[in-house]
Amino acid sequence: MIGRKSIGRASPLLLILVALASFLVTYNLVILVIHNRPREEQTPLVDDPVIQMPTDLKRSGRTRRPFHVAVTATDAPYSKWQCRIMYYWYKNMKDKKGSEMGGFTRILHSGKPDNLMDEIPTFVVDPLPAGMDQGYIVLNRPWAFVQWLEKATIEEDYILMAEPDHVFVKPLPNLARRSYPTGFPFFYIKPSEHEKLLRKFFPEEKGPVTNIDPIGNSPVIIQKSQLEKIAPTWMNVSLRMKDDKETDKAFGWVLEMYGYAVASALHGVQHILRKDFMIQPPWDLKLGNTYIIHYTYGCDYSLKGDLTYGKIGEWRFDKRSYLRGPPPRNLSLPPPGVPESVVTLVKMVNEATTNIPGWDD
Repeated sequence: MIGRKSIGRASPLLLILVALASFLVTYNLVILVIHNRPREEQTPLVDDPVIQMPTDLKRSGRTRRPFHVAVTATDAPYSKWQCRIMYYWYKNMKDKKGSEMGGFTRILHSGKPDNLMDEIPTFVVDPLPAGMDQGYIVLNRPWAFVQWLEKATIEEDYILMAEPDHVFVKPLPNLARRSYPTGFPFFYIKPSEHEKLLRKFFPEEKGPVTNIDPIGNSPVIIQKSQLEKIAPTWMNVSLRMKDDKETDKAFGWVLEMYGYAVASALHGVQHILRKDFMIQPPWDLKLGNTYIIHYTYGCDYSLKGDLTYGKIGEWRFDKRSYLRGPPPRNLSLPPPGVPESVVTLVKMVNEATTNIPGWDD
């Protein structure tokens, strides 16, 4: 009787010991398999790299992968002052902790040097032949990248394609991963709603139009080797789109963005989509974890802090107010109630203009 009770009391303990032994054997086996896998396999891609950041990007201690910052520009005053502010904040963030920013190039597609050559690292390329852009100057962007990639010496293996109206809010790491570049998803780039038009440039044998990412070329961080293949296609597709009246009418000012999205899809390149890549005031209200402020939209507010978009506000900041020359130093700050994104933008513009020598010249 005593023996049976002892055995009964021992049974749960025995089961626990067996389970523990089984766990240890399984754990050691898994560790052994992982340890002996090729290094490339030890950090597998997430199921859908286009939707979210792969987990290994979050790991500390990985090898630094610098990227070259490239921005296309004209020699117009409107483009110049934006480039000066952008370059100021690039220099401010470049060497801070967490940054993987490498060199910087303003790709000037005016065909001749201008008065910022000594202030901003610049590579001069030719514009498209007269009349080819049909008044749509952005068509010069892919052609500028084609020339730069062919002629310039670029030390970094990755490139960030940026624009003059980008302000770096914090140090930017390399968000690309292996053969997956990273881009910002634009809500107005909707390939699935334009299938009929896009099939003129993206044939059915290339797959569904959903293979076309909802992006433009900027901001995008991409391997230099990939961009060297995509850029000529991007240029040719964009020119073809502009020549097609139906497509030109449908896409308007975002035509060249569709050109890049289609070109990259034609080469089988998909992008990791990062909503935190940048914000666009006044629609995005908070900074969050963003890296770039893109001030493409006008910011108009009443003195009560109410947005009056589409109507000139009692307080406003709109880059188009300064087509012929730079904004003055010490712009007035927004009234109380205006979102953090707009307030931060104006403060950063003011800091840059205060510290850039000869701003008012």
